[in-house]
Amino acid sequence: MSKFTLEWKIQRADAGKLIRAFLKEQEISKAALTDIKFSGGTIKLNGEDVTVRKPLSEGDILLVEFPPESISESMEGENIPLHILYEDDNVIVVNKPAGMSTIPSREHPSGSLANAIIGYYKKIELETTVHIVTRLDRDTSGLVLIAKHRHIHHLMSKQQKEGTLKRNYEALAEGIFFETKGTIEKNIGRKSDSIIEREVQDGGQYACTHFEVLKQYSTFAHVKLQLETGRTHQIRVHLSYIGHPLLGDDLYGGETSRIKRQALHCSKLTFNHPIEMREFSFEIELADDMRELL
Repeated sequence: MSKFTLEWKIQRADAGKLIRAFLKEQEISKAALTDIKFSGGTIKLNGEDVTVRKPLSEGDILLVEFPPESISESMEGENIPLHILYEDDNVIVVNKPAGMSTIPSREHPSGSLANAIIGYYKKIELETTVHIVTRLDRDTSGLVLIAKHRHIHHLMSKQQKEGTLKRNYEALAEGIFFETKGTIEKNIGRKSDSIIEREVQDGGQYACTHFEVLKQYSTFAHVKLQLETGRTHQIRVHLSYIGHPLLGDDLYGGETSRIKRQALHCSKLTFNHPIEMREFSFEIELADDMRELL
């Protein structure tokens, strides 16, 4: 069984602290500690099992071994090729093609990125489950960040809330942009008569999108976008709202004669690695169908 571990060499500033207090500072929650205690994890100080009430001394080696994670019985692994840009013991960065769901749904119960990841984990004999940090719509292509353990997922989700995990997108949007850059700050909520479609509405959740026109063409523009928030369909809704729906996005008014999916691609992903404690950044070129249009 695979177990996820974290290890620290205790510095002078942390000497005298109880293990419980030190681990709280490392963002290990009370629920995680309970899971460690009752579900097969261990806490070792200098190689010996200890409780969280043990005080620390300078130079101690503290090891936390989390319980193994089991894959949900409802989630099947599938042998689907993955384009992996980066992988270590904690995270994976993949380039998701358009047409692949991030997670299974009632309409698309198989063939998702999650199914592919589980299939990959089985192949490399890693016993864990899927923790997708940054989801993309089924027909949006580009970079997706996946955590290999729920604690790493917790740390990355905190970065999302704090705005230190950043995603840049590129899109092909209809019409002539008279402003080459700008910010769209409009609340987004679900349409009352739809379980899928979103719209700008006063009572919705705050949403902020920055855009910059990279190049204007005769009937559409190549646009770079960065999100301050991560609402469902945010870019698609915001650009449609200002009169520039994405090419191929029939749900929000885009014309579909030149491309059969919304022309949206996550091209850059930047985050602070929760274990390496330094910034990682990845970029990927546009998907083939969008490049051909340009």
